[in-house]
Amino acid sequence: MERRVVDEEIILVPYYPNYEVALEWYQDLELCRQVDNVDYVYSSDRLKVMYDYLSSHGDCYYIEYKNRLVGDVSLHDGKISIVVCKEFQNRHIGRRCVQNIIELAREKGLTQVKAEIYSFNKQSQKMFLSIGFEHFENDLYILYL
Repeated sequence: MERRVVDEEIILVPYYPNYEVALEWYQDLELCRQVDNVDYVYSSDRLKVMYDYLSSHGDCYYIEYKNRLVGDVSLHDGKISIVVCKEFQNRHIGRRCVQNIIELAREKGLTQVKAEIYSFNKQSQKMFLSIGFEHFENDLYILYL
């Protein structure tokens, strides 16, 4: 996997073990609820298990925004997952990264990509819908490529 340049501000950096930085994002209880619908923050062990899964089932990247790691995004099993730490949300970082990951999906020959977004995560729903995803049943969103 190679670095992917999203634009002049954002680079997707292929996953490598960097738990100290990444664990900070997953210490935000609201963010953990949005991502996994859980009422606890991540431990180092849980973070390692998550990254091991994502990196072994697809393409996993850190999001580097203006030379600082601020989240992660992955394309795994035809599904897009993204996390941007709270401090950097509402700057369209997620939107730009998801659009780049959609291009990666096209490069891989996928005909659709999915996202699972909980019903209470209105911010993510709005972003994925604005990119062209359609809401299907329950928490499932699909974009046909």
